[in-house]
Amino acid sequence: MATLSDIGLAAALNILSAVIFLVAFAILRLQPFNDRVYFPKWYLKGLRTDPVHGGAYMRKFVNLDWRSYIRFLNWMPAALRMPEPELIDHAGLDSVVYLRIYLIGLKIFVPIAFLAWAVLVPVNWTSTGLEGAGLKNITSSDIDKISVSNVQRGSERYWAHIVVAYAFTFWTCYILLKEYEKVTSMRLEFLATQKRRPDQFSVLVRNIPPDPDESVSELVEHFFLVNHPENYLTHQVVYKANTLAKLVKKKSKLQNWLVYYQNKFERTSKRPETKTGFLGFRGKKVDAIDYYTTEIDKLSEEIALERDKVTHDPKFVMPAAFVSFKSRWGAAVCAQTQQTRNPTLWLTEWAPEPRDIYWPNLSIPYVSLTIRRLIMAVAFFFLTFFFMIPIAFVQTLASLDGLEKKAPWLEPLLKMKFIKSFVQGFLPGIVLKLFLIFLPTILMIMSKFEGFGSISSLERRSASRYYLFNFVNIFLGNILAGSAFQQLDTFIHESANRYPIIIGSAIPIKASFFITYIMVDGWAGIAAEVLMLKPLIIYHLKNFFLVKTEKDREEAMDPGSIGFNTGEPRIQLYFLLGLVYAAVTPTVLPFIIIFFGLAYVVFRHQIINVYNQQYESGAAFWPDVNFRVVMALIVSQIVLMGLLTTRKAASSTPFLIVLPILTIWFHRYCKGRFESAFVKFPLQEAMMKDTLERATEPNLNLKGYLQNAYVHPVFKASMEDEEEDDVMSHKWDSESVTVPTKRQSQRNTPLPSKVSGASSPSLPDIRHNPEP
Repeated sequence: MATLSDIGLAAALNILSAVIFLVAFAILRLQPFNDRVYFPKWYLKGLRTDPVHGGAYMRKFVNLDWRSYIRFLNWMPAALRMPEPELIDHAGLDSVVYLRIYLIGLKIFVPIAFLAWAVLVPVNWTSTGLEGAGLKNITSSDIDKISVSNVQRGSERYWAHIVVAYAFTFWTCYILLKEYEKVTSMRLEFLATQKRRPDQFSVLVRNIPPDPDESVSELVEHFFLVNHPENYLTHQVVYKANTLAKLVKKKSKLQNWLVYYQNKFERTSKRPETKTGFLGFRGKKVDAIDYYTTEIDKLSEEIALERDKVTHDPKFVMPAAFVSFKSRWGAAVCAQTQQTRNPTLWLTEWAPEPRDIYWPNLSIPYVSLTIRRLIMAVAFFFLTFFFMIPIAFVQTLASLDGLEKKAPWLEPLLKMKFIKSFVQGFLPGIVLKLFLIFLPTILMIMSKFEGFGSISSLERRSASRYYLFNFVNIFLGNILAGSAFQQLDTFIHESANRYPIIIGSAIPIKASFFITYIMVDGWAGIAAEVLMLKPLIIYHLKNFFLVKTEKDREEAMDPGSIGFNTGEPRIQLYFLLGLVYAAVTPTVLPFIIIFFGLAYVVFRHQIINVYNQQYESGAAFWPDVNFRVVMALIVSQIVLMGLLTTRKAASSTPFLIVLPILTIWFHRYCKGRFESAFVKFPLQEAMMKDTLERATEPNLNLKGYLQNAYVHPVFKASMEDEEEDDVMSHKWDSESVTVPTKRQSQRNTPLPSKVSGASSPSLPDIRHNPEP
């Protein structure tokens, strides 16, 4: 078992590695040739250009200004300098609220740490429970002497832990309540002041029933003209265009090569050549410009055929559509109400913003979604269960004292102070991290298979499962599997009625493992995050071998987004560890506080300079964040109750039963008070925004703004013929000819039908007004 000196040496190693990462980042970010890696967001916004240095050729690659190296840590205050309202304008509400999760960690754990170290540490340290427990075989360390394990069983000192647990609960709930109020206010203000977006006027309709007399497009138009006659504006059906999307993507790559060779010809005045085989390295040598022009023409014909098949074959039209309305109020009414007496048909929900749509999943039939999610639930169960095997293996690395007994030949090596501290304090966290490296990708693939239609919902689903996986394997797995391996000798030699006492003693003993995990994953991991070594290497490799055009360069330096599906579950694991061990082993708290503080500064810098958020959900993920912190609080209360039960604190333990009840009540209160703001849009707010918009922009051509918003991207990308675009534009912008419905009976269609694809009658007040 790791001692205080072992933990100290491990902490020194992790601090050293974190400092090396931070210093390397501070130096690398100053070099001109790395500027696009560490400030890509400003380049993508067009607000930054490549540094220009006169004089020596070396200045293009290396910063020779020695004064800039003196201020190599100025990025930290710079990251904190931008005010929150400006940060919202710069990066969006999602990014700002994500940062607030780290602030909550500081707000919760700094006061808790002061109270725990002022009250619990003296109580635990002055006790003698480990010496008089009568369990001589239990492996313990110096850390356990300042944990609850050192308090004698049945002692009145446990009242201190109970009182402090009440204080921890009330303080955590208070912070969560204030933060929920703040984020809700920020969201409503953000939506009220936000510029016009297509998703404010649109809903996604799924499970449209088949009709033998009408197409899906005609059926949608008739349904909404009948049931929303004053508000319906236009619609766009959903096509199964995954094959077309692959062809368009392939064409884009060929066009990129063509631009590269055309630029090369302009520079050298010599016709470039290429080979027709694999990656241009094999096959017959031909003229590159002629070759790629011919290939693009062939692919364009194939795309045109595929596009025609998709748009005219009913098999490629899915029973789903994006429906847009004349006002936000009309969209809110439709999205938040039941459309028919059959609750399984004409299902409506708020449409994601166009950037947020995951188009491949919209082609999945709605009826198959339940089956898909059942399959993935079973798969996730087995994934979580079988991962316990490598977790148990990791625990053998974290218990070298046990290995010394079972493998005496390792004893000379393990007796070396440095090696023992390194293996116990560093290696287990690294091995566990390596086991988890592919997990986010697997969980995202599972979420995509389940059929969620937006990127934000995919990330929230993956985050939820990632957190559950961490809870079961990293938290419970390390406690239970670790206890089994570490206390194996005790289980063999003690009677069965002593097992609860052994398990109760083993829970706080695992604190040393989690401390090392926090240092490896938290401290060193966050420092590695800001260094961005992997993106740095990939960018320079792409820039040297693959970049042919400016578009290639932008793609090579594109940093992506924060990664909510991986970042948020990791934060929640630290909330769980901090709340569980706050009253059990307060030694954990300072390590967690350092993590939250360092992570806040680092991710603020990354959000300002690096990450370019792919979508904006208006902090729709916040209820999930709040719920997981509440669940961590409940788990901490249950763990403390179970622990005190094994410690024979019968007179005081019942007083803890109230805490989970109060916490659940608090969660239900927050859910009822605030959660609706994250899933619904108030009609009052919608009407206010509509009224203001009509007053300030009376000539707005809303139909022209919305009718192309939810057209599948491949249709936009594949429309090369200007005449075709003009025809399509004319069809969308002009009034359709009134035609009778194709139904045999008109009882359900009192209004005349407009067969216009994605078109519909224009707003009366803007019919003859062009866009301003």
